[in-house]
Amino acid sequence: METLVDLAVLANWMDTQGVGAGPIENVQRLAGGTQNILLKFTRAGRAFVLRRPPPVLRANSNETMRREARVLAAIKGTPVPHPELIAACADEAVLGTAFYLMEPIDGFNPSTGLPEPFRSSPELRREMGLSLVDGIAALGALDYIALGLTGLGKPDNYLERQVSRWKAQLESYAEVPEWDGLKDLPDIGGVSRWLEEHRPQTFQPGIIHGDYHLANVMYRFDTPRLAAIVDWELTTIGDPLLDLGWLLATWPEGEGSTVTVTPWEGFPSADELVAHYAKQTTRDLSQIHWYGVLACYKLGIILEGTYARACAGKAPRATGDQLHASTIGLLERANRWIN
Repeated sequence: METLVDLAVLANWMDTQGVGAGPIENVQRLAGGTQNILLKFTRAGRAFVLRRPPPVLRANSNETMRREARVLAAIKGTPVPHPELIAACADEAVLGTAFYLMEPIDGFNPSTGLPEPFRSSPELRREMGLSLVDGIAALGALDYIALGLTGLGKPDNYLERQVSRWKAQLESYAEVPEWDGLKDLPDIGGVSRWLEEHRPQTFQPGIIHGDYHLANVMYRFDTPRLAAIVDWELTTIGDPLLDLGWLLATWPEGEGSTVTVTPWEGFPSADELVAHYAKQTTRDLSQIHWYGVLACYKLGIILEGTYARACAGKAPRATGDQLHASTIGLLERANRWIN
C-alpha cells in the first residue's frame, strides 16, 4: 500500500485538516471500478475511504478527482444518496495526485451478487429497480447554480456537441495501427446520422452522473433503497435525461448486456423505469429513446477505446475482446431502437 499512498504523509495531512489522530491502520484495497484506487483504513477508531487516480495517470486524472470532490461537497444534505465527503486535497504535491476522503458506504453492489432477502424476493428486486430511478430523478432535480456548480460543465449546445465529440473519439482509434474494430461495429455511421437528425431542440440543464447503471450504485442491506451512487468521474452539467438514457442502454436485456444481475426476475422493465421517472420530473420524456441511442453510441465508443489499447498490447486482450463485444451489443440495441 505504501507504493500507492504514503501513509505517514497522509496522516500528517489529515492532522492539518483536523481529521482523526494517531497512526493509520487496517489499510485495505477496495474493489470497485477499473481505474481509480480506493483504500479503506481506520484512524482513531474511525473508518475512512481514500479515492485517488490510478498509478499511471491519464491527462485528466487529477482534475477528475477535484471535480468529483466538488460535486460530492455540493450535493451534501440533498436527497441524492452519495458517499459523504470528509476532506479533499486538490494539491498534487501532497501524495503525488489529487485525492479525497469519504465515509465508507454500508451497502452492496447488485452486479457482484444479491444477498438475502433480495436474492429470494422478486418484489424486493422490483423496488430496487424503481429506487435506481429515484436516484437520478433526485439528482436531475437539483439546482446546480444554487449549489455552486456553475462552470463544472458547459451546458450551452451540450446536445449539439455530443455526436461530433464521440465521433472524433472513435476516429482517433485509427491512430492505433493494430485496431481492427471498425469493421465489426454494426452501422455506427447510421446511428450517428440518426442522432443528428432526431436531436431534441431544447433541454433543461442539470447535474448528470455520466455513467449511471447498476454497477455504479450500492444498495442498503435492510431495505431495497439506494445507499449511494458511486464513481462520479464523468459527472458534469448537461442534460440529466442522458442518465436515464444510460440506464436504458445498460439495462439487462438478453445476451450481451453490459451489466448483469442474478437473479433478474422481478426487476422492472425499461418502460416501467421511464414511467417511474416521469412521475418525478417536469422534463419532456417524449424523445427518451434518443437519449438511449446516444448512450449506446457514447458508451460503445468509450469501451472500444480499451479494445484499441488491447490491440496495441497496452491493455489485457481478454478484457479488450469482452468490451468490444459489449460495444457491438450496444450498437445492435441502438439499431433496434432506431428501426
